[in-house]
Amino acid sequence: MKRMNNNQFKSIRRLQQFGLAILLTFIASLVNAASPVLEASFSSGINNGWAKVERWGDTSGNLMQESFPLDGRGNQTGQRATFFANPTPSSDTFLIYYGPNWNSNSKATPVLLIHGANQDADIAWANPNEAGDYGCGRQTCPNTGLMQALATDNFKVFALSLAHKNGDGYFWSEQIANAISVIKNRTGAQSVDLVTWSKSAFNARMYVSSLTQSWGTVYQNDVRRLIMLGGPNNGIDWSFRHGWTQTFGVYPGCGGVINGPTAHDAIFCFGVWQYGSEWSYASSYFTGAAQMLKKWDSTYSLSVSEQDWHTTYYGGWGYYTHAQGIDAFMPESLVDSVRAAGTDPAVRIHNLCGNQADIALIHNEHTGPSDGVVFITSCSDTTGINNNGGTSVIASNHLELGWQLAGVNQIRSWLNAN
Repeated sequence: MKRMNNNQFKSIRRLQQFGLAILLTFIASLVNAASPVLEASFSSGINNGWAKVERWGDTSGNLMQESFPLDGRGNQTGQRATFFANPTPSSDTFLIYYGPNWNSNSKATPVLLIHGANQDADIAWANPNEAGDYGCGRQTCPNTGLMQALATDNFKVFALSLAHKNGDGYFWSEQIANAISVIKNRTGAQSVDLVTWSKSAFNARMYVSSLTQSWGTVYQNDVRRLIMLGGPNNGIDWSFRHGWTQTFGVYPGCGGVINGPTAHDAIFCFGVWQYGSEWSYASSYFTGAAQMLKKWDSTYSLSVSEQDWHTTYYGGWGYYTHAQGIDAFMPESLVDSVRAAGTDPAVRIHNLCGNQADIALIHNEHTGPSDGVVFITSCSDTTGINNNGGTSVIASNHLELGWQLAGVNQIRSWLNAN
């Protein structure tokens, strides 16, 4: 047998290494790309114009029950409670809503709509008036939304509704991957377009950047476009800038009912000190909120006229409050990790931002140009976006972006582009 010379040996070795690299890449693409299991299907008595709704379960064992506020403010309500079969469902379950003519509309790429924190598929995309007056950022709200507009425009429309309204971003990202898998199987499409809002924009970006836990699903090359509405691309610090009014709106002892975290773990109201770390960013009720924090005090000055402004942001005892300060929660933030991870260059990404800080009934962000919640500079930040499809800034507040006509038209234009 003729012996190989050194060059031949090196060539074979390189081929072996190349083959191993391909194999490892293939295996990585399959890591925890779980096949969710259909648990229940609903096809009659569905409100808001949907054709059907399905409940699916992730069987990987990695997603679990998250904590809900005991007073019920974070519970699933309305038809979502029926579909989930539980007002406090485990985060291993999710709902897929099917728009009208989802299986006959002719545009090739399905569209998956994904709501933000304290929303659901109904109020975000199909009936902004479901919560009544003031539930959509304005005093009066329309009865139809983006879902109907896209279905009329011949898109195959689906929506994801998540179990926990402020859930862990890694869980939301995993369920986005699961939902895409379901839609690909239902339609035969190889990829989908995502329209996301606020928190889900951040979590969908995690997915297309393969920013996962060790058990998570890496990006599966199945998103054509990612449209982000009011996405906190470079984070948010609103609750720490304007904590006094937010805390009153949250703490039960102060008459609060808002389902969101506060900067304070103690506040003096109605003549009594109220203590409640369960309403702060340390709480397991609001895991996903802490992951989007970023300090903006070096860019936009704090409002020194607001009660206990310094201790609210930086920590300590004020006259009427106590706070740990934003720095205490920065280790939980994923903002810089998301920006550093970088989006897959094949995914075309668009940012839709608002410039009207006029959300009804809340303390709007006013210390810099914003949509009432997210600074425009954060929403329009493109660091780590490797295929930038452009940013549009419209006359809208944070809660109007998904249903106001200017936003609907811009979304439709991006989806219709080649």
